[in-house]
Amino acid sequence: MKRTRNIAGDRRRRKLFTALWSGVLAIITITLIYKEMTALLYILATLGVTALLIVVAMSDLTSRENISNDSTINDSAAIGSGITSTFGKKQS
Repeated sequence: MKRTRNIAGDRRRRKLFTALWSGVLAIITITLIYKEMTALLYILATLGVTALLIVVAMSDLTSRENISNDSTINDSAAIGSGITSTFGKKQS
């Protein structure tokens, strides 16, 4: 029997996985603090920040930059210097 998946079920599954992952990490952190293993916590924190920076560096932000087809151009520099804008004028 084929089981169909819907968006709400996938979202709920991802939220549950995220909550479980956060809970496990919190338990590990609390245990390390309780046992006073600060050197290990420092190393794990450094690795976590490094992993986060790598994820942000590798993310493709340019594909989401041009979401709308808004073709307005900011002519504030042309207005301030007295230059007339030539955007949108037909050349004859």
